[in-house]
Amino acid sequence: MPPSTSRTALTTLGVVGAVGVAAAVWGIGVERYLFTVRRHELAILPAGSAPLRVLHLSDAHMAPWQHRKQQWIARLAELEPDLVVNTGDNLGHAEGLRGLRAALDPLRGIPGVFVHGSNDHAAPSPRNPFKYLVGPSKASEEPSWEPLDTQALDSYLTDELGWLDLNNAVGSLDAAGMRIDAFGVSDAHRGWDRLDALPDLLEELRGDVAPALTIGVTHAPYRRVLDAFTDDGADAIFAGHTHGGQVRVPGFGALVANCDIPLRQARGLSEWSHGRTVPLNVSAGLGHSIYAPVRFACRPEASLLTLTAAG
Repeated sequence: MPPSTSRTALTTLGVVGAVGVAAAVWGIGVERYLFTVRRHELAILPAGSAPLRVLHLSDAHMAPWQHRKQQWIARLAELEPDLVVNTGDNLGHAEGLRGLRAALDPLRGIPGVFVHGSNDHAAPSPRNPFKYLVGPSKASEEPSWEPLDTQALDSYLTDELGWLDLNNAVGSLDAAGMRIDAFGVSDAHRGWDRLDALPDLLEELRGDVAPALTIGVTHAPYRRVLDAFTDDGADAIFAGHTHGGQVRVPGFGALVANCDIPLRQARGLSEWSHGRTVPLNVSAGLGHSIYAPVRFACRPEASLLTLTAAG
């Protein structure tokens, strides 16, 4: 190889290496701390309804030492939401509930609903982070995880914060003076969803009183779940799990979603159609596994959706 060609090749490798190092430094040392609020407005409430502010939280993957994240989440109470929707994976460590309390206590007394992700049941374990980019992980491939105290988590969310447990369940609550019906499933990524149980539960819940709003809540936005939620009458669907791809390519978007949702819908507000069309909000989430502490072109986020009366 001629000397000039060798120098060009070495220069190219050096530039590529420098870019890679800079991206890693940014993703690990900077961007994963750049918490942001993603705001949307949806006109889906009955005519004459007052606005309803919905705070959507997901995938905190909380560890007790993550004080910056805890403090930022705590300040979300200043947004004065009328309803909190929590789409799971709250815990990321055996002592994660301690940090979660610091984050969520300011939301005490605000009506809310929640479902589980798998990390609400089991702590993460070391694994090759590059396997995430190959495609959705499978339950059969998961290592033996350390069980977490899910009962303590649920007791905190229901008894102390006053939120509804929607894991393969339905419920009704009052927010901003209006009745809201809600239904949800446990983590579909692990096959814990029981979609066949929802229609009968919803029929019993509804009775003769029509709610102002019906929402469907899931951790993992698998197509089968979104189709069923649409069929079951959800006016809006909330999901998490994808981390928005966690590592996105500027100008392209998510490389993976860790489920079968289209990649273009791995983050943010979109629509889901199955006989009818409803809004779908997929949160990119607030955290990451403690064994994959990186975000690139995908800031950690919470969503604030202002629901207004339809035209």
